Amino acid sequence: MRLVLLGAPGSGKGTQAARLKEYLQVPHISTGDLLRAEVAAGSALGLQAKEVMARGDLVSDEILLGMLRDRFSREDTKAGFILDGYPRNLAQAAALDELLRSLGQKFDAAVQLAVDNEQIVERLAGRAQAEGRADDAPEAVRKRLQVYDQQTAPVIEFYRQHGQLTVVEGVGTLDEVFTRIVEAIAPEKAVG
Repeated sequence: MRLVLLGAPGSGKGTQAARLKEYLQVPHISTGDLLRAEVAAGSALGLQAKEVMARGDLVSDEILLGMLRDRFSREDTKAGFILDGYPRNLAQAAALDELLRSLGQKFDAAVQLAVDNEQIVERLAGRAQAEGRADDAPEAVRKRLQVYDQQTAPVIEFYRQHGQLTVVEGVGTLDEVFTRIVEAIAPEKAVG
C-alpha cells in the first residue's frame, strides 16, 4: 500500500505513520529524515542538498524528487510505503504522481488527519512545555498553521479531485485514530 499522510503540524502524522509502518509492514518515509540521511551518506544528491542548505535556501523539488526516486527503487518499498512530509504543494503532488507512474507503481490513498486548529495549538503547547520546543509555542504554531493552510491545504483538494483522499478524524486516543485510519484504508484488515 502506497500512502501519503496529510495534516497540519501537530495532527499526529508522525505518530500514526510509525504505527502504520509496523501494521502494514512498509517503510515510513519522512522527507526530512531522507534528506538528512542522504546528506550524512554523502550521496550526490545529498551533497547538492548540503550545499543548498549551507546557503540557507530550501532544497529544490528536483533534488527531493531525485531522492524519492532513489528511495522508491529500493526493495523494501516494493510492497508500498507511507510518505510523510511530502507533497507540501500542488507542484510536488503532481511530480509525485508522475514519479510513481514512471516507476510503474500504483498510488493508493492520501489520508488527511483532520484536527481543528485550536486543538492543534493546545496539543503542541503541551509538547512545548514538556519538551521545551520554541517552535511549538502558540504564536509559532499559529504561524505554521497559516503557512500550512496557504501551501499544503490545496494538496488535499488535489487528492480529493483525483478520488484518492480519505479524511480521518485525528482527535481521540492514539488507538482510536489508528483504528479509524486502518478501517478507512484497509477495511479487510481492520483491527477493531
